[in-house]
Amino acid sequence: MTQPSAPSSDAGQAAAEVASPLGGLETTLVESLGANPWLVRSALAVGIGLAGWWVVKLLTRGLDRVLARAGMEQILRDFLRNFARVLGLVVVLVAVLDAVGVPTTSLLAVLGAAGLAIGLALKDSLSNIASGVMLIVLRPFRAGDAVEIAGREGVVERVSIFQTLLRAYQNHDIILPNSQITTQPIVNFTSRPQRRIDLPVGIGYEDDIRKAREVLLGLAGAHAKVLREPAPEVLVTALAESSVNLVLRAWVQTPDFVATRSDLTEGVHRSFGESGISIPFPQRDLHIYHHDGEGKALPITQVVALAESEAATRKGG
Repeated sequence: MTQPSAPSSDAGQAAAEVASPLGGLETTLVESLGANPWLVRSALAVGIGLAGWWVVKLLTRGLDRVLARAGMEQILRDFLRNFARVLGLVVVLVAVLDAVGVPTTSLLAVLGAAGLAIGLALKDSLSNIASGVMLIVLRPFRAGDAVEIAGREGVVERVSIFQTLLRAYQNHDIILPNSQITTQPIVNFTSRPQRRIDLPVGIGYEDDIRKAREVLLGLAGAHAKVLREPAPEVLVTALAESSVNLVLRAWVQTPDFVATRSDLTEGVHRSFGESGISIPFPQRDLHIYHHDGEGKALPITQVVALAESEAATRKGG
């Protein structure tokens, strides 16, 4: 009467194996191949990992193509593709652990508690992630824009989860934490199709302001890259210590800004020289006074004579 207990125990064990998601496949392979159960589980885990990695790669590549066809910009596409890849790999990792036999429910609970502790320890990194999401959603700049961020100027290369990469005009990389970007003013030089050149110029007080204005406006009007609308203008900005300060304002297309400003600066120097208009520069006049024993200033001829006498005395001695 006690013999059926062994089959009952075997049935319970088989039911426990089938209860797992891959228990049926594992049992079939063990019975058909006669292999060690742990070896079968390891092989299944490796297979699931490789297949899952391949599927995630295909899905992220397909997602990138769909987003590209939808006209989404490169920065947002890269962010979403990386996020989808990380999420997919996490799902594959959980499936691999389940195939090995690790209780994923308990593991996820442990990981959740560990994640809370790690999150408190890495709050700055989490701040970078949140800032990266804000940059992606709000889009204060796009890939290829020329910007100034936190006192650094360059061209935006890419925005990742933690950092933003700028390429400086000298062709070196500038890596900025995302949290530093969202807390600092952002100047985007290429967000609008046109920009205004403000070129400050100083002339002497003896020079004619109207003539200087005509020269500056003629210079701007003759440049092919300067726009006719809005029209160039010259304003008087200050009566400084040694000069009358003017500013030439000229509008150009944004890609032509740097080259046109350089041309106008060179043209001002050349045109003012040809027109006889001076460009003052700071200078000082130094006056030296010598006094006698009573504190009276000595004439320059007497000062020279005393100096020559002292030089002759030293030479004779």
